[in-house]
Amino acid sequence: MDVDKVIALVSAAGIELTGRRRNSKGDGWSLSFSSGAAVEVSDGGRIGVSGNGAADISRLLDLPAKPG
Repeated sequence: MDVDKVIALVSAAGIELTGRRRNSKGDGWSLSFSSGAAVEVSDGGRIGVSGNGAADISRLLDLPAKPG
């Protein structure tokens, strides 16, 4: 999944994008949302979600739930 699709899906759920920048390695994007969630999207399509609201974002993006 690419960065624009991630933004579209999350924004459509009413969660505002508050930041978008290239990550420190230069191989993907770091996104932040008004819920407090942070999403890392690699140029290859790998996605990682952390922070407040991460479970909600993961569900929106149809990502596997983290154990715990």
